Amino acid sequence: MKAFIFDLDGTLINSLEDLADAVNRMLAEHGYPQRPLELFPQFIGDGVQKLVEQALPTGTFSRTNIAALVADYQRHYQATWKNKTLPYDGINETLSGLRKRGMKIAVLSNKPHHFTQLCCDHFFAEGTFDAVIGAREGVPRKPHPEAGYELASRLGVSTSDCAYVGDSGLDMQFAVNSSMHPIGVLWGFRGEAELRESGAQQLIASPEELLDLL
Repeated sequence: MKAFIFDLDGTLINSLEDLADAVNRMLAEHGYPQRPLELFPQFIGDGVQKLVEQALPTGTFSRTNIAALVADYQRHYQATWKNKTLPYDGINETLSGLRKRGMKIAVLSNKPHHFTQLCCDHFFAEGTFDAVIGAREGVPRKPHPEAGYELASRLGVSTSDCAYVGDSGLDMQFAVNSSMHPIGVLWGFRGEAELRESGAQQLIASPEELLDLL
């Protein structure tokens, strides 16, 4: 491996409560019932529109202006994104260890690019990442490989020299589609079965295990 590329939510940072709070504020604003926290791990990972769509009550989707709700959600997330979110234990030490071993380090997320960059700048020291990419207009989201090819090019490596580290089946599918090495984390929002079924070649229970893989 020459580079380790990471998902963000559920992999580097535990952002579950702040994401849920923003969604529930949006739902309450529009008169919809709020959703319990335990449902949100299944809502997160496939982009902001899917998050909003899945949080809506059954039967309301067809008569709802999704674009307006997404805008309202993002307005609320702008106020909640750092209230309770923190990097997972051991993440900063592991990123530093990878850097010391000569690895390039990047983030590729389906979170909107603005918030992806905001979180990386706030929760991690300057210079931690060689590149940070979130969801952008006109670029297919994971599991489509296009952003993976772009990121590998920026890093000056081939995708086959990259490991992709994530917590969801979608992340593992992206790694396979991009010819990256898929590594699933067990501390995130999804579970072991989903990761294995989607192509994970390694599963790790703590960030430090990434250093052992080297």
